[in-house]
Amino acid sequence: MSAAYATFGLAPAIRAGGVLADGGYQVHRDFVDFVVDGRPLLFRLSDLDAVSPLASDVPPAIFIEQVRALLLEAEPPLPDGRFVIYGCPECADLGCGAVTAVIERDGEDYIWRDFAWQTDEHADLELNGYHGIGPFRFHGAEYRAALGALMDGSATPRRRVLLIGARVAVPARLAAALRTIGIGADITQDARAVPAEELRGYGAVAFGRAVGEAEKAAVLEAFERAGVDIARVDGLAPIVPLLVAQIEHALDRSPLPQRRLTGLTADQSTAEVEVTSACRVRITAYRLDRLHRTRTREVFDGVLEPGRHRVPLDPKAVKGEAFVVARTTGGVLTAPVAGASRG
Repeated sequence: MSAAYATFGLAPAIRAGGVLADGGYQVHRDFVDFVVDGRPLLFRLSDLDAVSPLASDVPPAIFIEQVRALLLEAEPPLPDGRFVIYGCPECADLGCGAVTAVIERDGEDYIWRDFAWQTDEHADLELNGYHGIGPFRFHGAEYRAALGALMDGSATPRRRVLLIGARVAVPARLAAALRTIGIGADITQDARAVPAEELRGYGAVAFGRAVGEAEKAAVLEAFERAGVDIARVDGLAPIVPLLVAQIEHALDRSPLPQRRLTGLTADQSTAEVEVTSACRVRITAYRLDRLHRTRTREVFDGVLEPGRHRVPLDPKAVKGEAFVVARTTGGVLTAPVAGASRG
């Protein structure tokens, strides 16, 4: 088969979970994405909410079997030599739909071709084929080296967060929300008593607003002694969905050039958001009223093209101490509303 050579690589990625404004939630998923010619393959599929089969929360034996299948060392899971490239992030059921492709060898090269959206055993290429994607020809050595590096388990991210708070109520609610979406959370007031081997299991540490600078410094020093490169989160406000979003952003270790959502700022009239590929973006405003109750308003939900966009905000939605959260299928950002006042 004649196809131009493309480069093949892998990169960490997330499907951002979160507590949604309507009270629902979506599961957080860490996975390894396929990078073709320097760009995540998932980005070519517009606003697809999906993850690759190389997800961190599948059992190690199944993860290795998925890698072996992509190396053609195991039988394809679907007829006609087809493999699942991206599937449903909630249940991985083919009935929800999946992006599939034929993977085959041509000498030393690997070829991915005939991409399609598939919901049952057989793909209809004419009706559901991705005609503008592929075929891709990968050099065998590069392809095998990238996938083979996953076999040792070194790509597994740390999906736990340590919560430090002077008050118990907010960290307890936050921990419950994080566990609901698949992120482990523990609460302590003094990390110096936590053994180093336990500290190495955390990917982020989150501080409540009432935690003093001396206490923060002591916690960070404990992680440094344990040799942990920890992501630090300073909680913007005691608003659980906002804190969840901050922590998810901190846990995202994907390379900056390979993220969809790259910028978010806001003032009392406009939110400005920047995306690198076409995707659905949802922007939610949160504020604390005079009685410190949380008020929530969905301010935007739509597909944005690559570039920087200005979204008007209702001044009533960001009155007082306010914040905005922007979400895509592959990331989340938070920002305080400039000019907003506390109280």
